[in-house]
Amino acid sequence: MRWRWTPRRQDLAVYGVFLLAALWVTSRIWADPAGRVASLYSGDPAQVQFFLAHSVRVVLHGEFPFYTEQFNYPDGVNLMANTAILALGIPMVPVTLLFGPAVSFVTLVALGLAGTAAAWYHVLSRHVVRVRLAAAVGGWFCGFSPAMLSHANWHPNIISQFLLPFIVWRVLVLTRSSRPVRDGVLLALLVTVQAFINEEILLFSALACGVFLLAVLAQRRRLWSAAWRPLGAGLAVCALLAGALLAYPLFIQFAGPMAYHGLSDAVRDYGNDIAAFFAPGSPTLGGNERANANLAPNYSEENAFFGWSLSLLAVGIVVWLRREVVVRALAVTGVFFAVLSLGERVSWWDRDLFTGPWDLLVRLPLLDAVVPTRFGLITTVVISVLLALAVERTWTLGAAGQPSMRTLTVAGLVLALLPIAPLPLKVTTRPAVPAFITADRWRSYVGPDQTLVPVPVPSMANTHAMRWAAATNLDFKIPGGYFLAPRNGVTGDPGRFGGRPSGIGGLLEDVATTGRTPKLDERQRRRFLDELRHWRAAIVVLPLRQQNAEPLRRTVEQLVGPGRQELDVWVWDVRTLTNQSA
Repeated sequence: MRWRWTPRRQDLAVYGVFLLAALWVTSRIWADPAGRVASLYSGDPAQVQFFLAHSVRVVLHGEFPFYTEQFNYPDGVNLMANTAILALGIPMVPVTLLFGPAVSFVTLVALGLAGTAAAWYHVLSRHVVRVRLAAAVGGWFCGFSPAMLSHANWHPNIISQFLLPFIVWRVLVLTRSSRPVRDGVLLALLVTVQAFINEEILLFSALACGVFLLAVLAQRRRLWSAAWRPLGAGLAVCALLAGALLAYPLFIQFAGPMAYHGLSDAVRDYGNDIAAFFAPGSPTLGGNERANANLAPNYSEENAFFGWSLSLLAVGIVVWLRREVVVRALAVTGVFFAVLSLGERVSWWDRDLFTGPWDLLVRLPLLDAVVPTRFGLITTVVISVLLALAVERTWTLGAAGQPSMRTLTVAGLVLALLPIAPLPLKVTTRPAVPAFITADRWRSYVGPDQTLVPVPVPSMANTHAMRWAAATNLDFKIPGGYFLAPRNGVTGDPGRFGGRPSGIGGLLEDVATTGRTPKLDERQRRRFLDELRHWRAAIVVLPLRQQNAEPLRRTVEQLVGPGRQELDVWVWDVRTLTNQSA
């Protein structure tokens, strides 16, 4: 029997390429998931691992999914307001239990990249283009664009966009649906699941669909008479069902304990530099971290970085196919969100030019919780679809007797995509979870309503102890941590990173950074002991290999007296001190 290259086999081959590419990008982390992390590192991977461990507690112990006191004790953390990725973490519970949250983290990164590419390929090949190569090119750029590679360093919730092509397609289906109720129900289910992956990306999808549909209707107004009834009915059904399913979680998010309104000013001002659209992304073949340093808020937020060749190719595609309604609508959508992604102050090579249009929108409800640079992710999808449409047109011309068009297509794609081809994420080592934790030695000290206080106290800059807790599936509580919460712990206030300001936390972070041991007076000692009592501290733990461990040890001894070494940590049993009345 003769072997045939059937459509099904073509699909499987494309999916296999996407999976291999995702494993290639994450290969250096796979070598040691617990001991390696992307070198462009912040506390986000530790935070995500903490959330994955929380999903284990939800499944095994029936713990409340939307709020926890296992960190930032006793105030706790509003998980609905912190992207706790329940829709990813709960399916990953078997992996987390068997291999640990570090393995679950890198698995989610790999599946996020490959799954997003595969999902867009599926939708493009079934509903937008007929040439599978065209769909593969579009799917590739959706899954492995510089923006996706950048977020792969820290944010599996951002790169897990595999539901988005189906959400977008179901919205478009509603414009001509003969069964709007059924289609509205399907859309509502997709929206509900996406809300538990990442609400910001869901909002982006809604905004992009709205702008695209308006751009189409502005060109073909007669379409509105046929589209508004099924679209209105379907969206109404979607709003009612998704609203009912999400009502309680959203109530917790916006009115529950430790809810906040609006992002920290430090994040709300994140915008793209205009030059960022013409530079290759840092984790790509042509990328340059140093050159990109001032073009994005940080290396995990390189949400443009298409490079000159792809930017020019995208403009060329729009000019070439400008007679097509869909292409013009895509161009309007891409440019609109590219402009919004510039943020409140438009800049060129880190020089402020003028106030951007985002300044007019940043204080609106919901939009006040958006990171504007991420609007560039919408432009990425627009370019992906434009590439798919262009490849299909040229491939069709090649089949119609112009074979040179196929050669030019391949050459153009290589010229545009090779400079931004993905490279394996750079990695760095991180401290192992102390044996004192993994051997369960802490259990003889810490009761259910007490905390283990790591040194330094967990914060945005010191997240290793969040991995300690995650390694035990959050069996002990810790104070502090890396999360978003209302300022000073007052529910409803604007958001900030971290909980209430901590005197002892600030002191120990200072010592860990500078290596200088302060001399504490009795007044400071009493104030810091009050904090330990507030946290219901059972033990204070300092790893022997912590940076500036000796100055930290001397500082803690001034507060609570001599400690003792146990396995690979210093331990101070403070139960007799914290059980006393304040």
